[in-house]
Amino acid sequence: MSFPRITGSNFSYQHLPFDRFLDDAADLGREEVELWGVAPHFHVPWVSDAEARAVRRRAASRGLRVRCLTPEQVMYPVNIASPDTRLRAASIAMFRRAAELCAELGAELLLLTPGRGFEGEPVETGLRRSADALAEIAAYAAGFGVTCVLEPLQRVESNLLNDSRALARMLDEVGAPNLGAVLDTVGMAVAGEGVDDYFDALGDRVRHVHLIDGRPAGHLAWGDGELPLADYLAAFARRGYDGHMTFELFGDGTYAFAPRPVVERCLTAVRDALAPGTPDPLRT
Repeated sequence: MSFPRITGSNFSYQHLPFDRFLDDAADLGREEVELWGVAPHFHVPWVSDAEARAVRRRAASRGLRVRCLTPEQVMYPVNIASPDTRLRAASIAMFRRAAELCAELGAELLLLTPGRGFEGEPVETGLRRSADALAEIAAYAAGFGVTCVLEPLQRVESNLLNDSRALARMLDEVGAPNLGAVLDTVGMAVAGEGVDDYFDALGDRVRHVHLIDGRPAGHLAWGDGELPLADYLAAFARRGYDGHMTFELFGDGTYAFAPRPVVERCLTAVRDALAPGTPDPLRT
């Protein structure tokens, strides 16, 4: 029986040099990383092709490769479903550029979110703008051999896609063969769902996982929240998920003071929560 691997990620490393993150990821036995496209590490609008190739070489020199590029798109002025035509066009252009950078990085996945519409306007109006944008981005990414993965958000982050069923409808609507799904355990829990709900709705279209604790929100390190890690890991094994998982650690911002011990604590929690006989997702 296969089991997913845990990637490294620079979530919570934004106040440290990028090489510090790469060194820690390699030292902690990771082989692949999810790259959060955030300043100062990798601000997508500023990064040149040559700079992306340099990041790829810096990772490779430590035995690492970039698995997924996740441009910052919730806190930054990025919104692919914006009613503002200029903002929406600029947001789509940013993701098109991100797809180009994926090719330079050697990254297989580009993570997208649905954006949001105005509060008070019909949800279908915002969904239409989001679907059109996602179709354009996915089609452009396909030309570079990049698979896009779409993550639903909590209601405070988006008024368009908040659960697995809405995500499945959007993937069906867009109909792009290179558009898959992201399961985020905090977003899942906030929506009142579980791992089986996602796989019932999406099946093998689940291509990436953010594995994080919460109360149920919070994007916390394992042990700082109340979510059932052992149950989640057992469900992933039962459903045959063999993709990758990332700790998307934000919390209240204090993880960024010293992120490595927090990552180590999460790795230990996963190993301790595995059912007997389950292959080790921390393998290298």
